[in-house]
Amino acid sequence: MPDTKPHANGERVLADLHALRALGAYKTGVHKPTFSEPHRQSLDWLVRKLPDAGLTGAIDGIGNIVGKSAKPGPKLLAGSHLESQNYAGWLDGPLGVVYALEAARVLNADPSVKGAVEVAAWVDEEGHFGSFLGSRSYVGQVGEAEIDTARDRTNGRAMRDALADMGLAGRPRIASEPGRHIGYLEAHIEQGDTLESGKLAIGVVTSIVGIWQYRITFTGEQNHAGTTRMAVRKDAGLALAKFCVAIDEQFPAACGPRTVWTTGRITLDPGAPSIIPGGAEMLFQIRDDDPSVIARLEQLLDTMADEVSARGPCTVIVEKIRTGAPAMMNAGFQDAIEAASKALAGGRSLRMPSGAGHDAQMLATVMPAGMLFVPSIGGISHHWTENTDDADIVTGAQVFVDACRRILAR
Repeated sequence: MPDTKPHANGERVLADLHALRALGAYKTGVHKPTFSEPHRQSLDWLVRKLPDAGLTGAIDGIGNIVGKSAKPGPKLLAGSHLESQNYAGWLDGPLGVVYALEAARVLNADPSVKGAVEVAAWVDEEGHFGSFLGSRSYVGQVGEAEIDTARDRTNGRAMRDALADMGLAGRPRIASEPGRHIGYLEAHIEQGDTLESGKLAIGVVTSIVGIWQYRITFTGEQNHAGTTRMAVRKDAGLALAKFCVAIDEQFPAACGPRTVWTTGRITLDPGAPSIIPGGAEMLFQIRDDDPSVIARLEQLLDTMADEVSARGPCTVIVEKIRTGAPAMMNAGFQDAIEAASKALAGGRSLRMPSGAGHDAQMLATVMPAGMLFVPSIGGISHHWTENTDDADIVTGAQVFVDACRRILAR
């Protein structure tokens, strides 16, 4: 018998994504940092779209939107975020919001579907002011003190000032209602090349890696670059450079099969060409979905620092500044995505972990959660050349809507 169930409207999905792309357009991507004017316009766009999906909602006191349905039956929460990294891609975030909106439009109006899809846009997943502030606020992990101290990483603007300028000061923050949702489903571009290189259409996410971040500080002795003999220098910058190389030499023997590590920022003090750096700092990050691997690498990092300090001429201190526990995706949700892929994408799917952090790992602390990936051209993300083929976007939307249908029917 032919399949008569309503499906995702690919043209509508693409039109929505391009409408959001026009807000804050930069080259072929967008520049839409948290609480910028293009971000505000994007949030307003979503609020206007909610009634078409049988939903009501508004921007809350931290910048989240949760569109709610009055339809009886189980509720599935779905969404992502609408802001971007600086001068970055047009799909990272909006794809998941538009897929959720499309699922709500299709399924909430279908009388054969028991229950409804509710749509969320979480603020600041990209971390301009903090770490997953919107989804963490929703699950009760953000206090007022954290908002008081939050600053924009680019320009130092206080988050309280940004909220006031958005007209959100004094508004209550939406919180998760225990028992309201049977789970949370999020779609995202892969941000890697596994799907594209394998000619696959859908990634069924099994887990989201934990992210551990460290501040590693080197202390030497500031002195004149022209008059201080090499033999007596205590160059903190040189000590840092050697430490970076040592990490790449020693970590491979202790890491897991999917461990990655990155030195994302290096700062020299005072940072002048004619002065030997007396201080140096590196922000270092490790990602894995196995906490035991992280514990092993963290111990190695501490041992390496102790050895450098004992050997001299500089001292090293390792400070952990972020711990992000990995999140396992719900097995039933994975099965639903895979079944939808078999029905609508020829079964061209792969179960895979996510090497990037996502709001789904925050939602997974209070409800079952799942994630679906679509291919990224060239594996590029967090850059304005980020892109996904239109056909892959449409296929992903069809699979996402069908997966939502299957989850609601469980």
